[in-house]
Amino acid sequence: MTSRATASSTAPSDAVDVVLIGGGVMSATLGTLLQQLEPTWSIRIVERLDDVALESSNPWNNAGTGHAALCELNYTPEKADGTVDISKAVTINEQFHTSRELWHHLLATGTLADSSFIHRTPHMTFVRGSENVDYLRRRYEALRAHPLFRDLEFSTDRAEISRWAPLLTAARDADEPVAATRSAAGTDVDFGNLTRQMIDGLVSHGAELQLQHEVRSIKRTKDGRWRLRLKDRSWNARPRTSTVTARFVFVGAGGGALPLLQSAGIPEIKGFGGFPISGEFLRTENPEVVAQHHAKVYGKADVGAPPMSVPHLDTRVVNGKSYLMFGPYAGFSPKYLKQGKYLGLITSLRANNITSMLGAGLKNMDLTQYLVGQLAAAPETKFHALQQFMPTAHPKDWEKITAGQRVQVIKRDADGKGVLQFGTEVVTAADGSIAGLLGASPGASTAVSAMVDVLERCFPTDFPQWRSHLATMMPSLDGGPTDTREIDTTASAAGELAAPLPEAVDGVLPASVYEDQADSRL
Repeated sequence: MTSRATASSTAPSDAVDVVLIGGGVMSATLGTLLQQLEPTWSIRIVERLDDVALESSNPWNNAGTGHAALCELNYTPEKADGTVDISKAVTINEQFHTSRELWHHLLATGTLADSSFIHRTPHMTFVRGSENVDYLRRRYEALRAHPLFRDLEFSTDRAEISRWAPLLTAARDADEPVAATRSAAGTDVDFGNLTRQMIDGLVSHGAELQLQHEVRSIKRTKDGRWRLRLKDRSWNARPRTSTVTARFVFVGAGGGALPLLQSAGIPEIKGFGGFPISGEFLRTENPEVVAQHHAKVYGKADVGAPPMSVPHLDTRVVNGKSYLMFGPYAGFSPKYLKQGKYLGLITSLRANNITSMLGAGLKNMDLTQYLVGQLAAAPETKFHALQQFMPTAHPKDWEKITAGQRVQVIKRDADGKGVLQFGTEVVTAADGSIAGLLGASPGASTAVSAMVDVLERCFPTDFPQWRSHLATMMPSLDGGPTDTREIDTTASAAGELAAPLPEAVDGVLPASVYEDQADSRL
């Protein structure tokens, strides 16, 4: 395939069919779909940094969880009557299966070079205390009744939980009530690897990639196209600015999407705001520690914590090397991008969204208190959060890394006031000529469904003709029954079921567990 460096040095055209702003997984996914559907369309990807996938799609800026609602408690809220609502979990699970279907198709056709971006990694939920154990049991019973979650396991037996994840039980107080659920069908996904492979595929089939170029403004032309003004960020650029026009623009710039959509002046973005949240992870590459844990284990969030701050102890595989990662610890920065400007929050304020921003702040005082508490917490206090998951954790094994910047969506509610929304939101112009994605988790895991939504909303005339082609790539789009769709997805995308983990000896799993995981991808 053509290298990204070579592609970015070619002279770009000044008029194209499609411009994708941002070199992350969203732009890569939409560009790949469009290139499959309309191979004659010209596509340009504009990225402000010196390579793609360096912001939220970078593996160390996210948890790498293939979000399928197998372990995340925030997708299964408890109702007032004590029942557990699984509707959101079902939707997210279906959306992740759709992503896996596309990835499988791209692998089968050679668009993706290999499956090194995904590894079979069990997903677990672990809770402590009688009330949480009771809730997890009810959650398990509600999910287990649905065909998509029929492989979910539940246990309060410490010996069983130790076989699943020895680090959770070693040296733990024997009188503390604990429970866990486990799904062997979970995955760890390196979205940076996936993004680079998709963009390499795009470039090799004619797309342009323009690195170190920042979109400074988006304006409508008289003929209905969009003119983008670009600034060359390379140190020796001559000239510094240039323009490109396009029939369709997608803003996949992560936290930078809001100000760019505001620049375009579309009425649909009025009232939207964004609340930035930063964070940190703890990471270890100590092979003796890493070999004892092969799972992504999610716990229960503190009161007021945003969903992205749910604590989890994760297996990560990045560039073929295995790690454990714990976090995230929430923080605050006014930047909308990790490598962005400190004035990001201030410059996004408009007369039409100040009310939304203030209203959301007043409604979420518990979130404010949580963030203040996280910022004020001593390092020892933060490390204790890891020890609640892993009692044997020792500070000498762990290092602190900075997580990616997330921007939570703020929008007007039915009363015209602001509400903080945890999730993603696609914003499109009425004529479909420009669209953007706002928000965070589950984000990358559901990128395919989100981008199919963009296609349907922005290309209503073309979409009916595209649907059959899309269904060959993603059979679940045929709209069959959920259980049939899940079986088809498993057969086409999941491959063989992962082999069960070997027995732990004295609470320790053999290192071969980790070494063999590359053989159970997709």
